[in-house]
Amino acid sequence: MAHGKNLRIDPDRLWDSLMEMAKIGPGIAGGNNRQTLTDEDAEGRALFQSWCEDAGLTMGLDTMGNMFATRAGQDPDLLPVYMGSHLDTQPTGGKYDGVLGVLGGLEAIRTLNDMGVKTKRPIVLTNWTNEEGTRFAPPMLASGVFSGRHTQDWAYALTDAEGKTVGEELKRIGWIGDEEVGARKMHAMFELHIEQGPILEAENKDIGVVTHGQGLRWIECTITGKESHTGSTPMHMRKNAGLGLARITELVHQIAMDNQPNAVGAIGHVDLYPNSRNIIPSRVVFTVDMRTHLLDKLNAMVDDFMAKAPELCAEIDVTFSAKVVGHFDPPAFDEACVSAVRNAAETLGYSHMNIVSGAGHDACWINDVAPTAMIMCPCVDGLSHNEAEDITKDWAQAGTDVLLHAVLDAAEIVE
Repeated sequence: MAHGKNLRIDPDRLWDSLMEMAKIGPGIAGGNNRQTLTDEDAEGRALFQSWCEDAGLTMGLDTMGNMFATRAGQDPDLLPVYMGSHLDTQPTGGKYDGVLGVLGGLEAIRTLNDMGVKTKRPIVLTNWTNEEGTRFAPPMLASGVFSGRHTQDWAYALTDAEGKTVGEELKRIGWIGDEEVGARKMHAMFELHIEQGPILEAENKDIGVVTHGQGLRWIECTITGKESHTGSTPMHMRKNAGLGLARITELVHQIAMDNQPNAVGAIGHVDLYPNSRNIIPSRVVFTVDMRTHLLDKLNAMVDDFMAKAPELCAEIDVTFSAKVVGHFDPPAFDEACVSAVRNAAETLGYSHMNIVSGAGHDACWINDVAPTAMIMCPCVDGLSHNEAEDITKDWAQAGTDVLLHAVLDAAEIVE
């Protein structure tokens, strides 16, 4: 590869950009609250656009508010190489989730400009709208419209807690473009992101080479028993829906453990009725979340659960019913793009390992329409979606260096 190990980003400039963006929509505990389509989101977009223009990029904006900053290539007829992530945050989010992927991409372009590097293919830096999905569910909304997973009309009609719609708020903050969403074609797409988990730090690795995203199934379950007094109902005569929940909680954990590695399962949301201190619960409604990166394994986990859960409930004389309410098949990222990430890490001398993304990302949807890969760097204690989220400058540099070289591999340097 031309320039080889000598081509590195400026870590101080990247860090300064991250800290400057973090001033917009500050949280209450050191993080950020820059939720999608708020005034703070608009301010962050404006700052990003000004930086892109200073770097000589031309900005495009589609009808979902996705921002596309283009660095021209020698051959404008070749499909561009894309990179990027998102600038919106959780209500109590950190300074790096998503933002590193956008501003790391900007720093990669600034480095190319500094070094006078030209590429055959154009390079496009993207800020995807509403990746987080906290104000307007679901997450990865605009990349989902771009890839055809959702229709734009459906997305525009989604409402927040105050009844405001996506379409209205895009227009209000002034970031609704006229470019048809999804019309762009890509040669490849790379997304840099913090891991949002503890594996890389625990393994003392600089880079996670993301081979797959996790698929998931959300199973909404109902256990029905009989409401009765906790003090006067003999133990052997109870129909305790809460006991059924306890047994199924253990079942979910055991199924995940039986399918290691890279399989997880838990029960998060629970509604228990009548939810009184001295009444044995007659009904429990809860959601099981199962995830893994292999489709056959995921389906087998669900089948195992659906077979065993009713039996456990029947043993204690309560009834069980369930339905799948969330469905996302695991994406396998493009082998050539994944190899470009791995080769970049090796060329630069960064330690690395294969990893499966435990969270959803825009790259998971773009993978439907273009060759895609992800690069991950560690985060302290695996903490994310939290104002205490933290990374080191060295980790940020490593991830961005790898992003730069993987993108150059796809965009082809002009000698």
